[in-house]
Order: sequence, then C-alpha cells, then structure tokens
Amino acid sequence: MPKPYKTITLRLNADEYAHLQAQAGATGLKMEPLLRQLIMGVELRPRPPDTYAALLRELSAIGNNVNQLAHQANARGEATRDEITEAARLVRQMARLVRDTL
Repeated sequence: MPKPYKTITLRLNADEYAHLQAQAGATGLKMEPLLRQLIMGVELRPRPPDTYAALLRELSAIGNNVNQLAHQANARGEATRDEITEAARLVRQMARLVRDTL
C-alpha cells in the first residue's frame, strides 16, 4: 500500500532557516504545517497574544450581564436607574479591558 504522503528535501541556508523559524513562531505553527499552509496559498496571520483569549472571556461575561439587564428591562417595559447605572459601568469596564489589552 503506497504512503499517503510524498517526501521532499528542502535545503535552506542559515538566514532562510532563521526566517522560517521566525514565521513559525509568529504564527504559532510548527514548521511543517506552516510550509503546507504556504504551499496551499493560505494567508497567514500572526498568532494573537494569549491575553486575547482572557479578554474575550471577560467581554463575553460582561456582555451576558448587560444582556440580562436588558432582558429584565424589556420584560417590565422599563429600566431602573440602578440597572442603567450598572449597564453603563459594565460598558466602561469593557472599554477599559480592551484599551488595557491592546
């Protein structure tokens, strides 16, 4: 049974190899998957910082809280001053988190 993959030998000089390693590090991919993506014409982007995942979790939690406040206000047909104040505080917190992360 034939192997599903074909093997090629690629020779790189020191500068080319260092550049390939830098690209792999920037994208978060190992060298082989990086080369496969490049061969297929995929536009590679740098891997986002690890802090972005934490930021997205925080934003999601805050968004859920704002959504709950809006749902309660819609059910009653009005929002209390405390609900509006809390929603505004949460939105400011979101803006601060984004600003501090970026």
